[in-house]
Amino acid sequence: MNGLSLMRLRNLVATAAVAALLAGCTNDTLDTAAVDLSTVKNKTEYQLSSKMAAEMSKLGMQKTSPIALRIFKEEGTLEVWKANTANRFQLLKSYKICAWSGKLGPKVKEGDRQAPEGFYPLFPHQMNPNSKYYLAINTGYPNTYDRANGRQGTHLMIHGACSSSGCYSMTDEQMVEIFAMARDAFKGGQQSVQLQAFPFRMTAENMARHRNNPNIDFWKMLKVGYDQFEVTKRPPEINVCEKKYVFNQQGSGAFNPGGQCPAMSTPPALQMAMSTFDKGYQLDYDKAMKKYDGMVWYEPSEAERKAIVAKQRAGRELAYAPTGNSIDAGKLMKASDLEKKLAEQKEAEETKLAVEIQKKELEKATKGGTHVPVPAANPIPQPVLQAAVEQQPAKKSFWSLFSKGEAAEQAPAAVAVAPEQQAAVEPQAQPAGAAAKQARSAAARQNAQPQSTAMASASAEGAAAPATEAPVAVEEPPKKRPFWKIWGN
Repeated sequence: MNGLSLMRLRNLVATAAVAALLAGCTNDTLDTAAVDLSTVKNKTEYQLSSKMAAEMSKLGMQKTSPIALRIFKEEGTLEVWKANTANRFQLLKSYKICAWSGKLGPKVKEGDRQAPEGFYPLFPHQMNPNSKYYLAINTGYPNTYDRANGRQGTHLMIHGACSSSGCYSMTDEQMVEIFAMARDAFKGGQQSVQLQAFPFRMTAENMARHRNNPNIDFWKMLKVGYDQFEVTKRPPEINVCEKKYVFNQQGSGAFNPGGQCPAMSTPPALQMAMSTFDKGYQLDYDKAMKKYDGMVWYEPSEAERKAIVAKQRAGRELAYAPTGNSIDAGKLMKASDLEKKLAEQKEAEETKLAVEIQKKELEKATKGGTHVPVPAANPIPQPVLQAAVEQQPAKKSFWSLFSKGEAAEQAPAAVAVAPEQQAAVEPQAQPAGAAAKQARSAAARQNAQPQSTAMASASAEGAAAPATEAPVAVEEPPKKRPFWKIWGN
């Protein structure tokens, strides 16, 4: 009994150790291939290790048998599947993707930093042994489906160097193995390698978890091909019509990517197998919907994925930029909490955009040496400053208390003018300094004139009403009266 307990304990410890090892298999190790690049003299002619050859032999695979590549963004995995002697594909090796940019969802346009999703045929001419990213395989984006839907982009690769702007980037050690497996398959007569790029493994639980994603209809279309591969273990035959993917369909005519689909039918054996599969899937989906009732998945941004693997960049070249995966960076949330979080993100993005627009406008204004004055901490708007200078009355001399004529001369400056008249007669606004200078000159002229009585002064002050009063017609100033006629009335 004690021996049995000891054996169980050992098994438990062994299981825990394996679990810990798998848990540690993150982007930190990147499932780095057992390749010493310093010993690789010709990277395009690199021969797979004896360990890899033994694994292929064990699985009943020939060195030059066909392969297929499958990518799962969310967990950051690239799988190499290879045909056995029965022409059914089996998983040969799985690699952790070092970097992929953007978020879950297809690439739509140039510069959106999205990595492609869909089914892509890889031909021998898409192999690039001279890539600046060590080695590369062009995905062929945009494919027939992408072009039919107006999607654009160029140079979307699977390559080395662990740096991505829309590509799937591996380590150099991984890339030399993947490149060698594709090269050998082409040597064996495979015309094209099928790349299947998915946002995640399209299980019932994952589809339920992502049910609120705006790309869900596109993913449901991809799932048909995903499921058929799962059932048949053979890459599906791909066609496009009515701007949609169709899988393993026998058509009565040609497939026109943008035109109407011909009459189509599914091979009977496949139809029967898929019917059984779909029933089991629906049961699993219903269970998953109950599990995620009221909960939604928060899809992390690229920056959030990078944050969880930031420590891995320490001591590395700047070009080395692992991105982490969405599983670790994302999380389940209540629908109300997610709505609030997305609103906050939108507000932050709008603020950032406004700052960028202001920066661009400033750069545009200063382009070519044009001087743009730096505003004060609490600047006074120029129209307000100008109005203050123009409306400030000139300093009265002592004699102005008795000079009705002088007061009459000041009155027109304060007469209100209707807005439509002002637009026609008002001169261009002058700098504050110029306006002040004119005001001082007017005051000097007024001080030099004969003066009138206090009654005249009061009359002048009444004429100097603020410009906000109702508009009145501009009158000619009264003629100056001689000094000796002040008491004439």
